[in-house]
Amino acid sequence: MFNSSRSGSAAATRRLTLEYKQLSAPDSLFPACGPIDERDLLHWEALVPGPDDSPFEGGVFTAKLTFPASYPLEPPVMKFDPPIFHPNVYPDGTVCISILHAPGDDPNMYESSSERWSPVQSIEKILLSVLSMLAEPNVESGANIDACKMWRDDRKGYEEVVRKSVREQLGL
Repeated sequence: MFNSSRSGSAAATRRLTLEYKQLSAPDSLFPACGPIDERDLLHWEALVPGPDDSPFEGGVFTAKLTFPASYPLEPPVMKFDPPIFHPNVYPDGTVCISILHAPGDDPNMYESSSERWSPVQSIEKILLSVLSMLAEPNVESGANIDACKMWRDDRKGYEEVVRKSVREQLGL
């Protein structure tokens, strides 16, 4: 079924296979998430819905998840493609949230180790954290300085930019 050499270590393959089965279940919150090619479990795609009561509401955003062969000991990288305008998303689309930061102590002493990645986290928890991030940015730890500044200084303008990009992304 899955090619272990393309899918990473045996531990990563087992864990990703289990998470894929859970996300594919009928009651999953994120059924549109899984490997791009089932022979390569290290590269996934997820469709992330815009949270209700946020400027992203109504949108559906494509994100790529790239897992290291050491997963679940190390976190994946998540990147919106195309990029979205958000304080916690780098201009290239890479998501910057605590749960995706390497385990252990933060060298900048901003995050506690309990906020960072640990093997008990899951893809579903990442996606839930991203939904929360979309609705409530953390501008204290910004990845996109322009979006942070606009969110702080001109919230209405920020929301207009996001809503416009949602409409464009939907072809409206």
